[in-house]
Amino acid sequence: MGTGATNRAATQGAINASLFVAVERASTAVSHASSVVATGHTVARSTQGLIFKDATSGIAQSATVTTSTVLSLYAQVSTQAAFSRSGGTLAVSATATGMTMTADAYTSAMTTALFSPSGSTTATPVAVLWTAPSTAGEYTVTMSVSGGTAASTVSIASPTAGTVDMVLTVTVLDSATANHSVVGGTNNVASDGRNNESLYVAVGSNTGSAAVVGGTSSSTSAVADIENGALSKGLLFKDSSNGTAQSATLLTGGVLSLYASVSTASAFSASGGSFSSAYGGAAGSSPYYNSANTFVGIGNATTSTGIAVLWTAPTTAGTYTVSLLTGFATDSSGSDVQPTASNGLVPPTLSGRITVTVVASSAGGSYSATYSACETTADFSATTAANIDGVDSTASIANGASWGVVFKLRDAYNANLDAGNIVVTATNSALINIGTAATATSTPLAGTASTVVAYRAGSSEAVLISQPTAGAPLTTTVTITYNGTTVCTKTVSIAGKVASLEVSAIQTQDLALGTHATDLDESGRTGGQLFQVVAKDSAGNRVATSAIGSYSADSAALAAASPTVTAVSIAHSATATSSTSAYSYSTGLYTCGAAAGTAKMKIKFTTTATGEAVTSPEFTLRCADNPYTYTASWDKASYVQGEVATLTVKFLDSKGNAANNVSSPGSSTMVVPMLTAVSTTGSASVLTDKDGVKTYTFTVGLATGITAGTYSTIIDFTGLTAVAATKQTPSYKITSGSSDTSFTEVLKSVVALIASINKQIRALQKLILKR
Repeated sequence: MGTGATNRAATQGAINASLFVAVERASTAVSHASSVVATGHTVARSTQGLIFKDATSGIAQSATVTTSTVLSLYAQVSTQAAFSRSGGTLAVSATATGMTMTADAYTSAMTTALFSPSGSTTATPVAVLWTAPSTAGEYTVTMSVSGGTAASTVSIASPTAGTVDMVLTVTVLDSATANHSVVGGTNNVASDGRNNESLYVAVGSNTGSAAVVGGTSSSTSAVADIENGALSKGLLFKDSSNGTAQSATLLTGGVLSLYASVSTASAFSASGGSFSSAYGGAAGSSPYYNSANTFVGIGNATTSTGIAVLWTAPTTAGTYTVSLLTGFATDSSGSDVQPTASNGLVPPTLSGRITVTVVASSAGGSYSATYSACETTADFSATTAANIDGVDSTASIANGASWGVVFKLRDAYNANLDAGNIVVTATNSALINIGTAATATSTPLAGTASTVVAYRAGSSEAVLISQPTAGAPLTTTVTITYNGTTVCTKTVSIAGKVASLEVSAIQTQDLALGTHATDLDESGRTGGQLFQVVAKDSAGNRVATSAIGSYSADSAALAAASPTVTAVSIAHSATATSSTSAYSYSTGLYTCGAAAGTAKMKIKFTTTATGEAVTSPEFTLRCADNPYTYTASWDKASYVQGEVATLTVKFLDSKGNAANNVSSPGSSTMVVPMLTAVSTTGSASVLTDKDGVKTYTFTVGLATGITAGTYSTIIDFTGLTAVAATKQTPSYKITSGSSDTSFTEVLKSVVALIASINKQIRALQKLILKR
């Protein structure tokens, strides 16, 4: 039942003694259908990461997957059945629970799934989806069924208490390394690939005079051994894929040693060159070649079996393809038959293909920016050559910690460069050191100089960058060269110790209260946001304080503030350093006494490692009671259509002090003729600012236009006016602001003009008569 095959029906196994894995794959996992035990397997699908499944369905099974693959598991049972696992998670589809099962139960973390019968003893399908962990390793998934006694009854608490356990051992491979090794690496294991879908090239170093076909060194075609002894000759480059879009570079006349895992008929074909030494396939079958040796059939296999062959490149440079073909062919009568030399048929499915660039000479050995990479990191332990991809870390490095730069040096064929002179320099007197292992990233010791010279291959290297002066902020540019060629330049910063504190965004607290739940800065941090503190080093860089020390109120200032303010604390310490992040400042709260007033305060930060303390400048905290009364006013006495009008409401407590902004003034009703609200006016959660003031904005005019005039408004905070407050009725004048002259005004001007002209005519007549 290897991958590439068809799902087997649960009825092909024994009731209560067989567990099946869906070997058919899709982009999304699908459970066995719950309706019919004999046909529900036809829809079951595991995800594409299923690489290998052995042919058994009993008590000891094995499979190989890549990280986060989902396996679709199913079985037929007539008693209670429980699924459990040593890693990963289980999921149960609503359409995949037992057809006649009742009281199905699942742990909240989905570590156990329990199916219980409703009294029927007939075969019933049960199914789960198991998701592999994101960490490579070996894990087990177990299905256990109840026996005939109370002691052998499975449950959520005891999922393996049954008398029969079907254990699936799953090897989980890192998806980044489950593809294809690079030249000079270790040959891939064929069983790590997918049956009938993965084609491999031997990439191990070959110091001999000839290529070697796989599997012959162990005298077996077992899929687990087919890569043994396989050696290519003249191989310069192999990409990281193993499917139908592979690429390789080979010297003219060179030889590729190819191998794969198949579970059906198989053959190799090429657009040029020739095949030889075909090996493996079904026992007793003989490989057959066409006359030009550009095609070789390797028989038929029914279970996962290793096959291998040598392909010799032409002596003429050019581009050629080498393909793996699998599957039965269809003869003239429409029947599936095994391709043989006598029938001349060809397996129909393209399962692997390599585009081979054949060159007369190697272009390797020189630095290639395409395949080399360099990046900053804050965690060497998570770095391998495979995941150095040139993407820099976004971490912030605190005072006393170190930056890292990791890099790998490759040639034009993505092969490791030979050892050379690696020089690392850093500006601003930063201390640097390079890792001590030439073949794997290792954390170097803190450096003692700003220049390091080493003779290394650079296959996977690490540079540690540290502050030259303890507590002083550092920004440095690190340059790495290989044999005089600059391969990497990175600029990094390390924060200094906390040198100053800035307090801002101070809110007014309620009397006799020490809490505050509202998320004022919308950062997701609720509570403790009555003031903000920004910690900076001596260069003005923000410092993340959460992991390096603690805040407290200055004891002398707190003593002087009592009884107005009785306690001050930091609820959320800064975790970021970017000025655009709300998490780059700490948020705090304070507790007020019973009487309103103000108090001078200072906050202090103490670095845990050194005990050094920094105190903020003095700032003022204010305590006041809840909103009790209010006043309201408009920013202007007269508005023109299209302007913005601002209403200012000032809330006072019962003693006439500006109210706090911890308590809501409640909902409001506002009658504002000829105005359209821009800000929310009726919310019951409206808060004032720290001085008890809340503003509302309106545009002057309505969708239907305006009517000029003077209007009175009604501003009613209903919860307050019901107790002691008075509705406010500020007024304003509204005009259209139009520059058009009315008909009456025009007529008046015309009459005045005519009168003026008549007057001038009469004066002129008198002057003429006098003459």
